[in-house]
Amino acid sequence: MGPIIDPVAVFGRVAPVVLDVGFGGGEATIAMARADPARDVIAIEVHTPGISNVLDAVQRHSLTNIRVMDGDVQEFIARLGPAILDEVRVYFPDPWPKMSQRRRRMIQPGFVDLVIDRLAIGGRLHLATDIADYAAQMQSVCDSFAQLVGGVVERPSTRPVTRFERRGLDENRPPVDMIYVRGA
Repeated sequence: MGPIIDPVAVFGRVAPVVLDVGFGGGEATIAMARADPARDVIAIEVHTPGISNVLDAVQRHSLTNIRVMDGDVQEFIARLGPAILDEVRVYFPDPWPKMSQRRRRMIQPGFVDLVIDRLAIGGRLHLATDIADYAAQMQSVCDSFAQLVGGVVERPSTRPVTRFERRGLDENRPPVDMIYVRGA
């Protein structure tokens, strides 16, 4: 597993920390980090070309507020201390569409429980998907936690359109955004 990660040591400053989970090609991660340099972003992905895209953009744009992790978020999040995250973003995670695969979906009670523990009071969990039954599952899972308040929201203008979202729109699958805030 490894030692607990200290974002102040990693970024060299005290700033709100965002965990960007499964960033795909990285377009949204890069755009959001550039638009909000006051927040530090830990971006985690397993797709090597996406990791390369983000690392290239970090260098090209001299972005000091992004760190990239290659690996499984389930293992990584356990290395984060409690209540240190300002936001967790999970945009268009793999929907695992077959019934036999749905147990692999990321937004499950165990994962959300880990996220809640790492979110600061007032911290946000922002989810987006264009798969209707996954949106229903996400909402059901998040609604089952008393510490989270929120639900489906209009698509925030601050969330860039991702490649996966464009594909879904082309296939007549409208995105669903959900924002949950951690209460006490």
